[in-house]
Amino acid sequence: MKNSIKIPVLIFIFIGLTSLTVHRFYVGIYQVDFVPQKKRLEITTRIFADDLNDALTKSFKKQTNIGAQNETPEDVTLMRKYLASHFKIYLNDQQKNMNYHSHEIENNVVICYLTIKEVTKISKIEVENSILTEVHDEQQNIIQFNNNGKKQNLLLTSSTTKGMLK
Repeated sequence: MKNSIKIPVLIFIFIGLTSLTVHRFYVGIYQVDFVPQKKRLEITTRIFADDLNDALTKSFKKQTNIGAQNETPEDVTLMRKYLASHFKIYLNDQQKNMNYHSHEIENNVVICYLTIKEVTKISKIEVENSILTEVHDEQQNIIQFNNNGKKQNLLLTSSTTKGMLK
């Protein structure tokens, strides 16, 4: 009797375990904060280092090592160039230049710190973000915007790389 119960349970467990597949999660998080006292937007990006290196390699045809011990100044230059061409912010219908300040690595995530200066008022903000979408069709870029305590979120994907916040 015990064997008649064990065998179906073992078969069920085996089928369950073998049918599981590893599914990778492709997401980037972008925090955009309006700081009226400093008259600027402060932007923090969180992007997986391995995915970012894949995108840089594909875009610039050169192997990069962002987040690794052998990261070079040229790797950082390519990352900055990539960010500038794939992540754009339009304030009140005008594209604004982002100033790159630094980056750090935390658990295989590249955290970049950017700002947009001389921002006094925001009536609308448009975000264009195609980071990693050329590498992964499943990529999702989540924009979290904080404007004087009012929080809004925007989800951008490979099929929708632009969105508006008001």
